[in-house]
Formats: sequence, C-alpha cells, structure tokens
Amino acid sequence: MSLRLNAGVPATEVAEEAGHSVKVLLDIYAKCIDGQKATTHRRIDSALGD
Repeated sequence: MSLRLNAGVPATEVAEEAGHSVKVLLDIYAKCIDGQKATTHRRIDSALGD
C-alpha cells in the first residue's frame, strides 16, 4: 500500500483496494509516505496555471 501511496495513487482509491477506510489506511501508512510535498505543490501550481 505504501508503494501505491508514494506513486501518487489517491488515498481513497488505495483504501478501497485494501478494504480499509481512509482513516485506517493513513493511520497505518502515513509514516511511509515520502516525497509527496513537491508533487503536491507542482499539481497545485499546474491547476492554478502557474
């Protein structure tokens, strides 16, 4: 699951595949998510047309 989260798959989709709620998924795997900040900022900038 951490591989999927780190690849940018939305937590809602990963949770559904795992049979967990998003809360349970993130309680377990949030510590494994790495490097998402830069990707998130690029996506926001792109959506804003920057």
